[in-house]
Amino acid sequence: MSETNTRVNFDLPATLRKWSSLNNERLKEGRSVYLVFEGTLDECIREFMAKTESARHLYEIHTASQPPMLTGVLVAEHVVELARLRDFL
Repeated sequence: MSETNTRVNFDLPATLRKWSSLNNERLKEGRSVYLVFEGTLDECIREFMAKTESARHLYEIHTASQPPMLTGVLVAEHVVELARLRDFL
């Protein structure tokens, strides 16, 4: 993959959202994610990484898709990898 194909625009608008939960488990029946923070992808990653590791699975980031690297919804594992990539760049 060339360098131009692996660029991620961390300045795009994004939202950090959280699943409703009980005892650190997602409530899926009749529930949806709710807004926690709105800003850039970079700011949302920072907000996400400030959460406790044990609760991160309850959060996701919604942003514009950036193929082939990013889909529109980023789950915990993807956000952690993006944080590493961002820090590396």
